[in-house]
Amino acid sequence: MTNAPVLERTVLPPAEPLDDLVAALNLVETAPSTTLSGPNGEHLVLPAEVFDVLRVIVEAMASGQAVTIAPVHQRLTTQEAAELLGISRPTLVKLLESGEMPFEQPGRHRRVRLADLLAYRERSSVERRASLDRMVEIAHEGDMYERTATPKRTR
Repeated sequence: MTNAPVLERTVLPPAEPLDDLVAALNLVETAPSTTLSGPNGEHLVLPAEVFDVLRVIVEAMASGQAVTIAPVHQRLTTQEAAELLGISRPTLVKLLESGEMPFEQPGRHRRVRLADLLAYRERSSVERRASLDRMVEIAHEGDMYERTATPKRTR
């Protein structure tokens, strides 16, 4: 086993169907660990987290999707964190400075814990969904759907 850095890699789904494998993986309940038999008869113990990722990957590939595998460090630079959120680095820095997300600054550079970033992303998603639901509710209460559904007359 080498210590070479793992680079991002995209894997296309195989030509043969994966339905049987998906069914088999879904029959296995997540346990503290699962054993996988290798091609040479060796048995590998998979932690529950690795098994869950394997199941998600196989399901995605079975539905015809390619899968990208990329390592993510536990502590991210502001650029890495911004890219994961799909925002600019200056916008991320504003979020950090406003207290929306905790960060560390051991020297000159800020670092964001992956767990904090994922928690922020989930929190933002829940807030966004709640806001959209409220907007739909307000539009419904004000009969705005009925007003826009009526075509305007033109001469």
